[in-house]
Amino acid sequence: MDRKNALQQLVDKAGKGELAFPTGVDVSLRLVQQLDSPDCHVDQAVQLVKASPLLAARIVAVANSAAYCRSGQNVSELRGAIARIGLRTTRTLTVALATRQMAGTPGTPAQRVAAEQLWAHTANVAALAHVIARRVTRCDPETALFAGIIHEIGGFFLISQASSFPELLAGEPADWSEQAEPAVGRAILARLSIPATVSEAVEAVWDGLHSLPPVTLGDTLVLANELAAVSSPLNQYATTSSPDSAPLVDAVIGEATLSSILEESSQEVESLVAALRF
Repeated sequence: MDRKNALQQLVDKAGKGELAFPTGVDVSLRLVQQLDSPDCHVDQAVQLVKASPLLAARIVAVANSAAYCRSGQNVSELRGAIARIGLRTTRTLTVALATRQMAGTPGTPAQRVAAEQLWAHTANVAALAHVIARRVTRCDPETALFAGIIHEIGGFFLISQASSFPELLAGEPADWSEQAEPAVGRAILARLSIPATVSEAVEAVWDGLHSLPPVTLGDTLVLANELAAVSSPLNQYATTSSPDSAPLVDAVIGEATLSSILEESSQEVESLVAALRF
């Protein structure tokens, strides 16, 4: 089977809702549902998260990142970390784990490399979106972080399918973005009941359009995607430009330029990217 037919098969399955997630994803998604319960409180969240040591470690790391540790006082235990970042961000990080798991267990070196680069890209976009939302577009930064985490969720799923369709990781990256990723991504976002505002922001990335100065969640996500230090291995949306070289960072935002805002926030971005390493 050639690559085009393999992608079309997956698009057809997505359209019919016949997407089987890799092992581990469903467990993480059930945890998301439990954390989403209106009856869930910090102590209950601690008990739920303890079942996943990897998730617990990332929550503590994010709580101690420059984005959340304003006081400079690190926390060393899970309850303090969840109390600091809140249940919304705890849920977002659980979705982050599910997103990373969506790539499955790499069967080949090519799958492993693609999954690792895609997660590095995702972490960069999420961290930048968090800063841009807070400092520039004045959108909710936690929603922007969440949107950044899931904006490539379809790509992770497609990587998992390379075990059955090896030809998926051959050829030009644009084949994914033009043919399969939006279709598969929409199906997964719908299945996960992602809020419309977030889904629309992800659609903006697929469209590749934003306004300057940026004002919406979609603008926030597209801009973060364009400025990410690591490109996606699966598509050509990201410019892979550094903030110092991309012309759009010279845009005037209020009384400052985007480049100066990003420079001031570089430690925050780097710290959050490091904390998101699953």
